[in-house]
Amino acid sequence: MDMARERGYDLVEVQPNAAPPVCRLMDYGKYRYEESRRERDSRRRQRTAALKEVRLRPKIDDHDLDTKARQARKFLKSGSKVKLSVVFRGREIAHQDIGRSLLVRVGEQLSDLSTIDQQPHMEGRSMVMLISPVSEAQMSDGADDADEASDQLADNEN
Repeated sequence: MDMARERGYDLVEVQPNAAPPVCRLMDYGKYRYEESRRERDSRRRQRTAALKEVRLRPKIDDHDLDTKARQARKFLKSGSKVKLSVVFRGREIAHQDIGRSLLVRVGEQLSDLSTIDQQPHMEGRSMVMLISPVSEAQMSDGADDADEASDQLADNEN
């Protein structure tokens, strides 16, 4: 403790259960400050992937579909996952093939910067497909992956 006082440091017990206990000379206030900075930086780097939803209807027109795809593209570029859903009302539920083809079309439009997490499936009266953004590393070598994704969508359509 005298050595710590002489040098202007604190005596910090590192391993109290060891025989003999291990202590360290350090500026404890500075250590706590740096630790809080590291923790804050790690929280800042940590990214929670938000789930955004884009809702479509089976009778949607081409231009409106392009607008919805553009909105989904904006969500994907910001790093969010996108839930594409086609909502069926009344007797529209009998034409699920239309909803599936809509989701496949939007999936193909967004295949350059997204991957399909969940293929189109029914959830109550809506058909849902989940897509997530592609990381930068996958984008650079993703030319072959985009072809595989569109092939996968085409196979599921048949």
